[in-house]
Parts: sequence; structure tokens; C-alpha cells
Amino acid sequence: MSLFPHIKRIKDLVVTTGAVTLLDYGCGKGMQYEAHRLEVPGAGVFEGVLDYWDVDEVRCYDPCYAPYSKLPEEQFDGVVSTDVLEHCPQEDIPWIVDEMFSYARRFVFACIACYAAKSTLPNGENAHTTVRSSAWWHDLFTAVATSYPGVSWKIFTEVHDNQQHHEHG
Repeated sequence: MSLFPHIKRIKDLVVTTGAVTLLDYGCGKGMQYEAHRLEVPGAGVFEGVLDYWDVDEVRCYDPCYAPYSKLPEEQFDGVVSTDVLEHCPQEDIPWIVDEMFSYARRFVFACIACYAAKSTLPNGENAHTTVRSSAWWHDLFTAVATSYPGVSWKIFTEVHDNQQHHEHG
């Protein structure tokens, strides 16, 4: 469900970059791409996210779900990631973001929570293992993006305590 609040932002990136192939990096079970009636205010009714985005392909990748756990070998026009990065250990974040950029020809989009989750892991740790500020995420993406000059990027950070949303990129 974390994808749906951002489908318009992603559609805008698809249109402005001319993207026709996307990689959902950290897609979970990929149910967000099952065809179903999708009403988008101001845009109409669609047969699902793929129809709304009007792309040829969305490839799903999620290392924690066996059917999608194999890394792709090719690049995609865009890479999207929602509700993923805050669940990764902080020491892994730089290489994960770099890997996301390495799969993108045109853009990277990420939505990242900057607050502790309500749920905990079986070991008692918070489910959001990396809770950092919007500025921290912006600086990280800026640093990684320097190695990928042809790839635009946009991050949307969510700050739970006062429902602020910050868009960067």
C-alpha cells in the first residue's frame, strides 16, 4: 500500500523522462501491480498502476521474497522504492542506494520514513532500523547521484510526528 500515495509523483517522472521500463526495488510481494480498478482523481479510471503509468514493464525485485529475489541483469528507465530504505541497516544504505542508481537510466524515486515504526522486529528492535533526517537522506542521495550524472532523482521523506513531507531532488 505504500506505493499508492506516490503514483502521481512517479507518473510525473515517467512522463518527463519518457520512461517505459521500471524496476520496483523492494517491491514486497508485488500485489500493488495486480490489475484492479484504480481511480486517480483528475486523471480517470485505470486497470491498475501499470495502466495509469502507461509503461511497458515494471519488474519486481525484493531480496526477502523468493519469487522476486533474483537481481535483474539489465537496466531500467526508472527505479522506484517505497517503504524500503528505512528498513535497511544504516551501514548498508550507501551501497543499496548506489545499486538503485546503477539500475536506472533516467530516474530514481524513493519514499523514506524518517520516524520510528509502530512495529518491532522479532529481536525487539524497531522495524525502521535507520531513522535519519530528511537532510541526511538528501545529502546521501546527492553524494551517490554524482556518480550517475544522467540519472535524475527525487526522494519524498515522511516525518511522522507532525506529518511533514519533504520532497528533494
